[in-house]
Amino acid sequence: MISLHIRPLVGRIVDPLAGGLLRAGVTPDAVTAVGTLGVIGASLAFLSRGSFLLGAVVVTLFVLTDVLDGTMARKRGTTSPFGAWLDSTCDRAADGAVFGSLVLWYSGGGDDRFLQGTTVYVLIASAVVSYAKARAEGLGLTCNVGIAERTERLILVLGACFLVGLGAPEGVLAGALLLLAALTTITVLQRLIEVRRQAGLQTR
Repeated sequence: MISLHIRPLVGRIVDPLAGGLLRAGVTPDAVTAVGTLGVIGASLAFLSRGSFLLGAVVVTLFVLTDVLDGTMARKRGTTSPFGAWLDSTCDRAADGAVFGSLVLWYSGGGDDRFLQGTTVYVLIASAVVSYAKARAEGLGLTCNVGIAERTERLILVLGACFLVGLGAPEGVLAGALLLLAALTTITVLQRLIEVRRQAGLQTR
């Protein structure tokens, strides 16, 4: 999974910023909230209107707070169940805003019913991918499998938006959404198989 390689690199970059914010009295939960509101606001302001270049840049900057708040919590040594819950909940809201804004674009200025439906599917499948893992962990199982976790999904969609914003054909974004539809479906199936395997082992 891409996230396993990217997070350590980004973590080293944001480490000095995390220390500075902590010294200024900023809490990790505050960073989580601000980052989420930033993603939602930028998605609705830019992506929903087809302003893909600016939208991709601003949303990506706010998405990086997902690494920043975790780094801050670890440096402060005060990770908590509430902080973990808040982070996961805000991630779902941010992801919904990104893909929901693209649904709005294809419902309006983008005027493409097929891509509108495709994006709705990706939005739903992405939520199922995240829920499948959370529900499995709530049952005492693990579900750390899948080829399209949150980081991979955001890299694909925001990267495609950025390229289209630079002048690439709009088919680049369409292709990314179709690929995401396939990858999220595969990921749901991978997690279903893994949870069923573990559940079967427990009942033997």
